[in-house]
Amino acid sequence: MKVIGFDIDSQKVDTLNAGQSYIERLTPRRIQLALAQGLEATTDYARTDEVDALIICVPTPLDNHREPDLSFVIRTVEAILPHFRPGQLLSLESTAWPGTTDEVLAPRLEAKGFVPGHICALVFSPEREDPGNPDYGTQDIPKVIGGMTPTCLELGQALYQHAIRTLVPVSSTRTAEMTKLLENIHRAVNIGLVNEMKIVADKMGIDIHEVIHAAATKPFGFTPYRPGPGLGGHCIPIDPFYLTWKAKEYGINTRFIELAGEINHYMPHWVVQKVADALNEQGRAIKGSRILVLGLAYKKNIDDTRESPAVEVMDLLQAKGAHIDYSDPHVPVFPRKRDYRFDLQSVPLTAQSLAGYDCVVLATDHDQFDYELLQHQACLIVDTRGRLPRNARVIAA
Repeated sequence: MKVIGFDIDSQKVDTLNAGQSYIERLTPRRIQLALAQGLEATTDYARTDEVDALIICVPTPLDNHREPDLSFVIRTVEAILPHFRPGQLLSLESTAWPGTTDEVLAPRLEAKGFVPGHICALVFSPEREDPGNPDYGTQDIPKVIGGMTPTCLELGQALYQHAIRTLVPVSSTRTAEMTKLLENIHRAVNIGLVNEMKIVADKMGIDIHEVIHAAATKPFGFTPYRPGPGLGGHCIPIDPFYLTWKAKEYGINTRFIELAGEINHYMPHWVVQKVADALNEQGRAIKGSRILVLGLAYKKNIDDTRESPAVEVMDLLQAKGAHIDYSDPHVPVFPRKRDYRFDLQSVPLTAQSLAGYDCVVLATDHDQFDYELLQHQACLIVDTRGRLPRNARVIAA
């Protein structure tokens, strides 16, 4: 199938067309092979009339009031509509609240004379990705699809069957939208639970990671989740609030989801307090201390920094007067972000560099870090991931 990638970022378009990759896990070799098979990228939305199917996968963040922001989706649809033609399929993959496809997208199509199921096809098929997981690539992860009509669903399956091994058709776009939210809410709530358990265990002098390891030996009724410095990634910290917002329209307060969100949102603050306490034990104030944060990505062995709690930890430490650096083999330069501005480059992890810091915060436990060097050379370590054995210089957080 001939594929055209559309983006408003001309730098990304030029990078792809040159056979290079801006995503670590996608090698230049894979890009070059795809280009040889007909892939191309463009910023020209007028070319959307050249294709038979359009897949929208743009950010759906929260605004400053933690309410759904569909502006990227709406602007994309509005950019497509002047060039949309009868017979085309439109698939939304961006996570959204139940009703987005039929309440936001469908009316915009219908206003231009494109009635889903008659003049065009409209489906919702949520993105499912686990960056850094070598066992599950895109084609291996079953794909949920919901259509506005049975005909829309049939056409959506006809598209995705070329790329995905297992398709999971559901009865409606709303069912597909709710499915995506349940998946991510399930994870967010369980991580919130173990994060709260971590705080309680810490106060009691109990190693929560040992507890989880022991509990995981039960062959039924328990699924292990790992605590950390907070939630990260473009889905888990955000998606639950799409449902809490929509549920209020039906007079429902999703207290369980919101409580988990509060706990997870608090975790970077808890980590910073642990840093302050650890420094205080050594007779140092957090203000003026030099602190190295290890791991900028939101999880190990990837380069994705979206919603990373490590960045929030850095921001909070800097606000308290600490001098901040970071080290991450996957993120050589601090990326541009809407809410954070750090003009930093990754610091090499060496004995010489470690000697210059009053405290090291292990925020993301990449396998590439030299943990033996870290234990021998760092004067103080605050470990948020349970990677290192505890001693007087390694503090759990």
